[in-house]
Amino acid sequence: MDQLGRRGTRRSNRGLLIALSVLFLITAVCAGTFYYKYHQLKNTPTVAATSETTRLTTQVGKLLALPTGETPTVATVTDPSKLKDQAFFAQTIKGDKLLIYTSAKKAIIYRPSNNQIINVGPIAINGAADTTKK
Repeated sequence: MDQLGRRGTRRSNRGLLIALSVLFLITAVCAGTFYYKYHQLKNTPTVAATSETTRLTTQVGKLLALPTGETPTVATVTDPSKLKDQAFFAQTIKGDKLLIYTSAKKAIIYRPSNNQIINVGPIAINGAADTTKK
């Protein structure tokens, strides 16, 4: 009986060791994958931004004719209460996307959650103006 008890213990210890080894291996692979993805994104943040801009312009382009020959600047509304005093942003909610076309002087508010254009309007860019007189 003593030998049988030892065999059962050995088998259960071996099974536990195998299960822990598999769990460790899975954890190591997941950690390595996340580490690789993190450093890849950290070293090339423009890739993620470019892909988001492309995705947004494709979605918005299906709803509205967009200016051509220009890539928009994209911003996300994070605190709509700070924008409520401006009429253009009156209907924005958290998560809305703002596409700004500087050359075309056009701004678009897009709501990805329901694939809807919220507002479109002209923009005035306060930059260095040409002050030379002809």
